[in-house]
Amino acid sequence: MAVWALGINHNTAPLDLRGRFAFALDQITPTLQGLRQSLGQNSRQNSRHPDVETAIISTCNRTEIYCAGEQAAMDHTLDWLAQSGGVSPALLRSHSYTLEDSLVARHAFRVASGLDSMVLGEAQILGQMKNAVRAAETAGALGTTLNQLFQRSFAVAKEVRTSTEIGAHSISMAAAAVRLAGQLFEDLAKIRVLFVGAGEMIELAATHFAARNPQSIAIANRTLERGEKLATRFGGEVMHLSDLPERLHEFDAIISCTASTLPIIGLGAVERALKKRRHRPLFMVDLAVPRDIEPEVKALGDVYLYTVDDLASVVQTGQANRQAAVAQAEAIIDAGVQSFMHWMDLRSPAGAAGGVVPLIQQINAQTDEWRALEIARAKKLLAKGENVDAVLEALSRGLAQKMLHGTMAELRAGDADMRAQTAQTVSRLFLRSQSKTGL
Repeated sequence: MAVWALGINHNTAPLDLRGRFAFALDQITPTLQGLRQSLGQNSRQNSRHPDVETAIISTCNRTEIYCAGEQAAMDHTLDWLAQSGGVSPALLRSHSYTLEDSLVARHAFRVASGLDSMVLGEAQILGQMKNAVRAAETAGALGTTLNQLFQRSFAVAKEVRTSTEIGAHSISMAAAAVRLAGQLFEDLAKIRVLFVGAGEMIELAATHFAARNPQSIAIANRTLERGEKLATRFGGEVMHLSDLPERLHEFDAIISCTASTLPIIGLGAVERALKKRRHRPLFMVDLAVPRDIEPEVKALGDVYLYTVDDLASVVQTGQANRQAAVAQAEAIIDAGVQSFMHWMDLRSPAGAAGGVVPLIQQINAQTDEWRALEIARAKKLLAKGENVDAVLEALSRGLAQKMLHGTMAELRAGDADMRAQTAQTVSRLFLRSQSKTGL
């Protein structure tokens, strides 16, 4: 069994390119089905029931595809992803990373533990990975191998969290946004804040801003019911997205993070808002991938627009304080990788263990067949009125003969050296109790 992964993240690809490969949770199932069908056809399998396992992790900072199958199909996976994003394979290859086998496990464990995040040690990625795994399970795309990979990722991440201080002093995107706003406005208690969206990231941002007691909070969301729940929690008002163009000027800070595939705050709307504000500064944070706010807005005077990538330098603060914990986390991850690869080897005919699990399955199947034959024979004898003790004796003797027949044949076959080697193996397998007692 081969395991491979392909991905882009905040270190390898610019924001706009990442936006082309952002998948909302409700898109994961059809996307995985399309990927599996493509990989199945590539390997000449039944395209309706491909054996390739797949999972997709998509966040504002990364999109990663994880696969497991009989043979790695990295080039085909990359071509498929490039086509889905409408870019050339060459362009995607220049901004992506590809991993196989143990490197896949190491990367997944580091991602789950927060070591590969823009915010070192952040915990949000673990929940996002769990959501991705549930989506893959729902799509029927997750098999034994990837399930084992991700479950071990979660276990490693938990151990890293509990055994190290990797998350200490962590500055989240939401906290970074508040810090930047504090640099622009003298008193955050006097500003009016608008949050666009009602997802997890907006909830985190609203929590951080609410702690500074702003003058007012408003939530704009496509679904008013969900927006109302968040607004009620923070004592704010709710509005529909369609009201944004006419009300932007009312707010001093705007933080947006929706799942929209196109910008929802355009250049024209912001220009009109600035005129109504008489060019008082407007603080804007776009946490969405793809963008919620048109990038041209950044060029406007009196507008301070930050994207997730712009926040990078802010969230790096305090990283040095956590570097001591990184070495401890890497050691935990090393042990997890070794354990996962051992598990893989046991299940792979070509692995270092020589395919132990398939052999065990074959032995169990063979012994079950022998047992069924002897039980059937014993039942016939009992039905004829044979003595129970005699039937049990025959049953046990029959099983023993079947199990030892091949061993006895091997002990008699080959030259002297081969027989001696066979004798040592047989002694180790069948005479362990005697060897322990020195007999």
